[in-house]
Amino acid sequence: MSGFSLELKDVRKSFGKSEIIRGTTLQVPKGERFAVIGPNGAGKSTLFNLISGRFGLSGGHILLNGQSTVGLRPFEINRLGLSRSFQITNIFHRLTVYENLRCAVLWSLGYKYSFWHRLNALKDAHERAEAVLEQIGLKRRRATAAGLLTYAEQRALEIGITIAGGADVILLDEPTAGMSRSESDAAVELIRKVTVGKTLLMVEHDMSVVFGLADKIAVLVYGEIIACDTPQNIRGNARVQEAYLGGHAPVEAAA
Repeated sequence: MSGFSLELKDVRKSFGKSEIIRGTTLQVPKGERFAVIGPNGAGKSTLFNLISGRFGLSGGHILLNGQSTVGLRPFEINRLGLSRSFQITNIFHRLTVYENLRCAVLWSLGYKYSFWHRLNALKDAHERAEAVLEQIGLKRRRATAAGLLTYAEQRALEIGITIAGGADVILLDEPTAGMSRSESDAAVELIRKVTVGKTLLMVEHDMSVVFGLADKIAVLVYGEIIACDTPQNIRGNARVQEAYLGGHAPVEAAA
């Protein structure tokens, strides 16, 4: 069995004549936290959309826990154990915090399209939703409509929804975007806690978040990964300095 949660092999994506992802190869070992960084327009969001099945490949292969995901739809990839968040918060604003989380756990517990089950009678779904509420620190907000949460709380709820189904591979797309420093620090601690034992791949512009969370950093420039290494080695990589920043500033200044 493969020791990698995610494997990208010569992945390519073109829109018309524009090649956005140009032969990307990446291996993410099980249980590690990976960050993808790069300047605006590097193709980071496109890469996430390819991995999660929102976009189809123009070439190459993607393996999830050793199984090809080529041609699978997003919900099929999710059922294989991959879950993701989005740059723009994606929650049910009129449902309560608890109801959002309960929706997220139902399929993984085997309820699927079982219309004859009474939601309030599903003890295992209730217990799982309550456990995630505790993990993300929103227990006191359980009965609040999600649309009334603060921005940072909504992001925490989205992370909770992402992990609630029990996926072992988590994709987070700019999880701290728009947050203050104190909110960002709290988000880092939350992400670190909820991804223990899971594989994390995140896109993030805040370098303090990247260096605080990632075991490895992959640098994407114009659709190609030019370096993949530990944070310490990326920090001093001359090619990264040149390609990512024009050689004028340290990597920490990239945001």
